[in-house]
Amino acid sequence: MNLYIKEREYETVQLDEEWIVMNTDKFTVTKLNGIGGYCWSLLENPQSIQSITQLVEIHYQIKNSTLSNDIEDFISELINFGLVRHAI
Repeated sequence: MNLYIKEREYETVQLDEEWIVMNTDKFTVTKLNGIGGYCWSLLENPQSIQSITQLVEIHYQIKNSTLSNDIEDFISELINFGLVRHAI
């Protein structure tokens, strides 16, 4: 099972339901919606796609057949942005 974690502590600002993550190494800014910000906060500790999906379903009281795929795509994007890595 693949586990993911934040690459490191980046500057993060939460404004209402939006999150802004500043990668000071690459001088980039990534804007996240509420669910993306919640997923980001979960990545303080190693998480699998399955564990993130379950926690999002509980937190937001939703059941969506594509949620796991959406979260997997989201994590892949965060990896490409240099914000998340595979946990060892």
